Amino acid sequence: MTEWEFEREFSDVKAEWVDGEVIVMAAASGEHADINGWLYRLLWEFVDHYEAGLVRALEYPMRLASLRTWRCPDLMFISKAKLSRVNPMYLDGAADLAIEIVSPDSEARDWREKYELYQSAGLREYWIVDPLSRRMDAYTLGRSKRYSLIHPDNDGRIHSKVLKGLYIRPKWLWQSPLPKLAGVLKELKLR
Repeated sequence: MTEWEFEREFSDVKAEWVDGEVIVMAAASGEHADINGWLYRLLWEFVDHYEAGLVRALEYPMRLASLRTWRCPDLMFISKAKLSRVNPMYLDGAADLAIEIVSPDSEARDWREKYELYQSAGLREYWIVDPLSRRMDAYTLGRSKRYSLIHPDNDGRIHSKVLKGLYIRPKWLWQSPLPKLAGVLKELKLR
């Protein structure tokens, strides 16, 4: 299938296009959906507070034309500098931050394929949240155009390099129920 056939025929389906192949995404589990929603709300509040850009989720793809790929991260942040690339149906080029929440059917795709693809595309920061193993890794793109791990600080916080002032305590993501967003925003000094 060509890129333009994909755009026309799959615009309302959660699917990705990789060099002519269509990958239809499986339905998310309740835990996946809860973590995605919680992270979306957190990112949206942070980005809105600092008027830093735009947050998009789920079916909104990044069109990486030079790599012949359309990928749909679970969440992405697009800085003000890249807002001119936002189209009604896709982002033309790499976002500044992408977050993938691993599902049983996406382990290899999220941990290996998308890691390599996002690195090649110049995505500045990539977070992988894995509810299956209760693990979160975050990577930042260095001058060498290679990802390096963002190590947690002594308090277990992973600090974003793209969104200064934003950090995640991975333990927040494994709590049931997830922590109240108001308390997290207060800790981040947004309220």
